[in-house]
Amino acid sequence: MSFRKIVACAVAAAGIVAVASPALAAGGAKHPRDGGFSFNGPFGTFDQGQLQRGYKVYREVCSSCHGMDHVHFRNLGDKHGPFWNPAYPNPNDNPVVKALAKEIQVGDIDSETGEPVRRDATTADKFPNPYPNATAAAAGNGGAAPPDLSVMAKARHDGANYIYSLLSGYVPAPKGLKIAPGQNYNPYMSGDLTPFWEGQGPAPKGGFIAMPPQLTNGQVTYDDGTEATVDQMAKDVAAFIMWTSEPKMVERKQAGFGVLIFLLLFAGITYASYRKIWKGVAH
Repeated sequence: MSFRKIVACAVAAAGIVAVASPALAAGGAKHPRDGGFSFNGPFGTFDQGQLQRGYKVYREVCSSCHGMDHVHFRNLGDKHGPFWNPAYPNPNDNPVVKALAKEIQVGDIDSETGEPVRRDATTADKFPNPYPNATAAAAGNGGAAPPDLSVMAKARHDGANYIYSLLSGYVPAPKGLKIAPGQNYNPYMSGDLTPFWEGQGPAPKGGFIAMPPQLTNGQVTYDDGTEATVDQMAKDVAAFIMWTSEPKMVERKQAGFGVLIFLLLFAGITYASYRKIWKGVAH
């Protein structure tokens, strides 16, 4: 192939990319805001007080629709967890965890009659799901089943920041945006609003979400006296969901730091051995 043909092909390819780029760039969401979480960075750790507040927001607000099928009550007392107490290395013995579990009713089967019954939860029980199955969950929420939150922070890009921004980022829909019944606009929700945009200029960033705003100022009462603003509650529950998504984060970071120290020491020993063995040898 001649040089002229190569250049012509390159120009044509560039034109195709330029034409396709607007379609690929359509839609999108606003970049999540930085929540300034304590667990960010290589040496970050969970703020236990924030995790406790986040659990309260989840239990009093989120748990009416969202389950956490991979979390047991005993996990609340795990090391670096919301109610971890070094005096109780076995979280099943933690009195706070026991009390929190006892506040919740879970389904069970009567061992004598085989009939379904309700009883107080124990530390061995999972967090109860508000719906018996996905079909019931969808039927109770306009056809959109609320997702499980156990690992939601790992399932979304920029996990905790995304959850924080989404929950605290509801704003009135821009004028000219057609919204179907049962849908809500959120600038941090991914989507392409171009087909629904009748206003001036390009379509706004964001997307539609079935969940309406869930947080209002003063909705919960924090035990530590922290003011329960929408921003604070969104940040706290995002931190809690980050912990449920990666409860061993702190241990992982500590292990990684130890491995780095070992590798540095090993590299030094290897270099010293190399100098010792080959000292005075021409090579």
